[in-house]
Amino acid sequence: MSPTKKISTPSPLNLERMKAHFLEIVQIDSLSKKERAVAMVLQKQLEQIGAKVAFDDAGEALGGEIGNMIARLPATDSGRRPFLLSAHMDTVVPGEGIHPVCEGDIIRSDGTTILGGDDKSGISIIFEVLRTLTEKKIPHGEIEIVLTVCEEYGLVGAKHLDISQLHSQYGIVLDCDHAHFLFTRSPASDRMEFTVHGVEAHAGVCPEQGISAIQIAAEAISRMSLGRVDAETTANIGIINGGAAVNIVPKTVVVKAESRSHDQEKLAAQTQHMRTCFQEAVKKYSIELNGERVTPRLEENIWRDYNPINLPQDSPVVEAVLQAAKRCGYSVKTHATGGGCDANILNEKGLSVPNLGTGMHQIHTVREWVSLSEMSQTAHVVFEVLKTF
Repeated sequence: MSPTKKISTPSPLNLERMKAHFLEIVQIDSLSKKERAVAMVLQKQLEQIGAKVAFDDAGEALGGEIGNMIARLPATDSGRRPFLLSAHMDTVVPGEGIHPVCEGDIIRSDGTTILGGDDKSGISIIFEVLRTLTEKKIPHGEIEIVLTVCEEYGLVGAKHLDISQLHSQYGIVLDCDHAHFLFTRSPASDRMEFTVHGVEAHAGVCPEQGISAIQIAAEAISRMSLGRVDAETTANIGIINGGAAVNIVPKTVVVKAESRSHDQEKLAAQTQHMRTCFQEAVKKYSIELNGERVTPRLEENIWRDYNPINLPQDSPVVEAVLQAAKRCGYSVKTHATGGGCDANILNEKGLSVPNLGTGMHQIHTVREWVSLSEMSQTAHVVFEVLKTF
């Protein structure tokens, strides 16, 4: 999908430079916890623009190479409010040795890796906007740039970020797909880890002396409502690990899952439903072994992964983005998403930060591509926001 309208006046942005920057940084490997190489390049570029750059200790705390990047471009108009721009530096696998392919308006992966538009499209948009503001000497307030690590690892870079270091109350995260959408609503999510402990036995000689942890887990999962539960709620079993050999009744299995919902009561109900399925499945099994009744055991580890975003339509930053898009001649609408991103964490910590699409598509697959015209649209909108906010 491409923008429905184009900016009618000559663009001050250097869109070829933005494209070249994107092609440069997607070819720098930056898997989660391995972001140092791209961070060093981005630090040098930001300092050349005139920003002051620092890193927090998230890398050390999370076992990675480097922490979150926190940069500031000083205000040229002291009467303006500070404003935050944020994206993340890490990518998912397979994300090493990326070779982008340009096909007109589209940049795609070569089919052997992801492209890395998630979220380097957001980074390149930010950098082009900053370069143009500086080169054209356009008045602006203080601009804070936060480029996080380990977003794809569970938003943990943003979770570690100390926002007391920031001056901004408002900002934009650039980390979603269609440039037509400003995501102001996003679900909360619970993470779950269930460990079923059964009893091991020889599967061919004496299977009746064992209790299969995998069988219990399979029964629990078969009773669950999963996938699209309703219009506001989803649930997924994502990882199953267990068993030692095909001729051993499996003693242990670990099942990792999530539930998400825009409605907190529905989220609580879905999480409890998944717990109950495991609890009831475990209760059904027992064996007599050496004169004693032996039963399986369930361990549960359940935690809130992130809280929802629910920014009102009249939030100053939402109004600023929508009005900026209108002035540029673009159609941007507020929208709800089923995904989570750093914006969830930043809003939970007290900021007002929607997530603006950048033109990335089919992310987390080897078919990933980005639309340069959509990147251009978002760059123009962000540029217009910073000129006027």
